Amino acid sequence: MNLIDNGENMSEEQALADAHARITDYRSRIQTLDGNAADLMFREARNHNAWQDKDVSNDKLREIWDLMKYGSTSANTLPARLIFIRSAEAKERLKPCLMPANADKTMAAPVTALLAYDLEFFTDFAKLYPIRPEMADMYSSDPARAEKFAFQQSSLQGAYLIMAIRAVGLDAGAMGGFNTDAADAEFLGGKNWKSNFLCNIGYGDLEGIKGPRLYRYGFDEVCDII
Repeated sequence: MNLIDNGENMSEEQALADAHARITDYRSRIQTLDGNAADLMFREARNHNAWQDKDVSNDKLREIWDLMKYGSTSANTLPARLIFIRSAEAKERLKPCLMPANADKTMAAPVTALLAYDLEFFTDFAKLYPIRPEMADMYSSDPARAEKFAFQQSSLQGAYLIMAIRAVGLDAGAMGGFNTDAADAEFLGGKNWKSNFLCNIGYGDLEGIKGPRLYRYGFDEVCDII
């Protein structure tokens, strides 16, 4: 059996050895995020509600996907699907789906990502998880189980989406305040996908930051070691 890795055919043994070598290499180069990276990704990053008048290129959107796709999901299933809503015409189609409080900031954002999940994600098991392709059967035979799983895993990928947006030097404004049924009808017709959440993408305007970061729980308040 041959596997494809970076466009080259390898035997299973060669692919495994290559994977081990790549992990060993990056561990030798990087042990942890430095302070600047931790600030960019977590400590100083904010969910933005106002946007500078600066374009976000298609290349940047591709960079986002090319990072977030590497975030782990159960059985490498990758059920998330993205519609990047950029044009004025597409934004006008989105506007009726939004809660009023989310309309202005979303219309002003350079791009809004509609994160959806594919209810038929299991059709690609042979490609994405070739060691256990028969796992597809337990989802194809149980639509409720498939939907729950796809929603769960796409939500996980949604977190990777936010991290990837920040990693490429952009800001994110994630939100759930919209009519998912209306968005499904408007943007996902003909696809067996369902909406999960929206995320505005661009360069955040500090005018939209109205106060200091809100309280976050300390470790001892919400974590146990047992």
